[in-house]
Amino acid sequence: MSFRTFVSHRDVGLAALLLLLLVAIASAFPQFIALGNLLDVFDDTAILILLALGQMAVLLTRGVDLSVASNLALCGMAVALLNHHFPQLGVVPVLALALILGTLLGALNGVLIWRLQVPPIVATLGTLSIYRGLVFVLSGGRWINSNQMSPEFLDFVRAHMFGITALSWAAIFGIAGVFVFLRLTTTGRNLFAAGDHPEAAIYAGIDIGRTQCIAFTLSGALAGLCGYFWVSRFAVAYTDVALGFELQVIAACVIGGISIAGGIGTVTGVVLGCLFLGIIKNALPLIGLSPFWQMAVSGLVITAAVVINARARRPQGRTILQESAA
Repeated sequence: MSFRTFVSHRDVGLAALLLLLLVAIASAFPQFIALGNLLDVFDDTAILILLALGQMAVLLTRGVDLSVASNLALCGMAVALLNHHFPQLGVVPVLALALILGTLLGALNGVLIWRLQVPPIVATLGTLSIYRGLVFVLSGGRWINSNQMSPEFLDFVRAHMFGITALSWAAIFGIAGVFVFLRLTTTGRNLFAAGDHPEAAIYAGIDIGRTQCIAFTLSGALAGLCGYFWVSRFAVAYTDVALGFELQVIAACVIGGISIAGGIGTVTGVVLGCLFLGIIKNALPLIGLSPFWQMAVSGLVITAAVVINARARRPQGRTILQESAA
């Protein structure tokens, strides 16, 4: 079975598992699969989807970004403070600040890895602590609550268009944008080549370090936007926002079939992995199980997914460069 066939079968299998999960939940709670509730589940999962799309780009290059949640928290606090002190500015400057600051934070990770040759896990573990500490420095340990935020700031992500919230539309556009980037641009295809076979990619003229820097910058940009989305959606900004959320982001990618060894994965798989976790998160309270069961189930699925990825990668020796040459 070829690499592309394996990826296709994996996505189909995950989609089938997702449908079975929905059927099982609906048999006990029919209202769970009502259209309105499913849209709410997607809205609840939208931030995870956006972060996982950025993490996917990093994982494809054999990297990992542990700083996404701290990036989100820092950008979220920055835009919350901007809105608190200058509420008359509206949403556009807030979005611009979140995007620019997140991009710069992601680029810093990329430069550390590209120019200083710091291993990705070490670089992002360090910036994780730095960014989280800067949240406290920026806020002075204070909370920014909903009564300190303008109505425009809070209402933007909740605005509906064709029955779908702006936050859900952001996830939809993010999915489409990353799909086009990975499939139709040279830089996007280079991410696969850099992770699948770095030595061959170098001979093909691909700068591995620069490619990784681009991936981390993309991850940072999406994390920055999610900083505003998170603070606006939950109407609060504080030091521990999204603490530990990077583990869920990585989990969603692994469940969706993104290889931790690089070079393998699809946008469809990432979205399905996020929805899998999102459905579990929303379904467990209905059946009265402890939230710790969600962690246990996610852990089991992640372990199984890593094993499957590792076993499947050994016999699949083809690379994107070889496929292109063929």
